[in-house]
Amino acid sequence: MHNDVKEVLFSAEELEKRVRELGKQITAEYQGKELLVIGVLKGANVFLADLIRHIELPLEIDFIAAASYGSSTESSGVVRLLKDLDYPIENRHVLLVEDLIDTGLTLHYLAENLKARQPASFQICTLLDKPERRKVSMEVDYKGFDIPDEFIVGYGIDFNQKYRNLSYIATLKPEVYA
Repeated sequence: MHNDVKEVLFSAEELEKRVRELGKQITAEYQGKELLVIGVLKGANVFLADLIRHIELPLEIDFIAAASYGSSTESSGVVRLLKDLDYPIENRHVLLVEDLIDTGLTLHYLAENLKARQPASFQICTLLDKPERRKVSMEVDYKGFDIPDEFIVGYGIDFNQKYRNLSYIATLKPEVYA
């Protein structure tokens, strides 16, 4: 698996440091409020698990799943909701946690869907952002890192359902996904 890695972009230590900083920032900004943290499956599960351990507030978690990639490396542009929330979010303070914003199509779809459910507040936290790939304008409230327009894996992010268990974020050798 490590032989497929072209370059490590963020080490486990760099990720842990940045996730801790994001947790502290979220804690400060949500003081006095109960937070509902919604993770976008499957990619955000590792990031969400680490992030909530650094948020020192009462919180609940839920998950939502959508797909626009399938087994491809390019978004199809068509977003499908695969798993909806288990509980209503009306009048709740909602933080949507995503692993990576690429074109923005999936996140835009999810954000509009969730905002229509009338939460008390709605914010977005992403670990990684590829701004040059954006097809839809997205407001992001908390961001870990900007990344180059390369195919990445690790820390929950996959290629063809593999590499999620890497403790770091890396680019893959092109022959692996070509």
